[in-house]
Amino acid sequence: MAKEVTLQVRMDSELKEQAELLYKQLGTSFAEAVRIFARQSVEERGMPFAMHLSPNGSKRTLGIANGKYKIPDDIDESNDAIAEMFGVN
Repeated sequence: MAKEVTLQVRMDSELKEQAELLYKQLGTSFAEAVRIFARQSVEERGMPFAMHLSPNGSKRTLGIANGKYKIPDDIDESNDAIAEMFGVN
């Protein structure tokens, strides 16, 4: 039998409520969505969705966070390593 662990994640309470409501409407739970995300990540050996930067000239933010989190200015230094990790050339 597989051992189970508890995962704790800190996030904005409003974001958590919105996610819980969304997944409830989809007929599942936020916790199950996290398990699905983890399983898909392992199976795809990467993020189970496309990540991208905003078009040139606009603020660089992570779209999944609705502009709440800023991308560090030095992220370009890691782009080659990230592309190699995800098999993107």
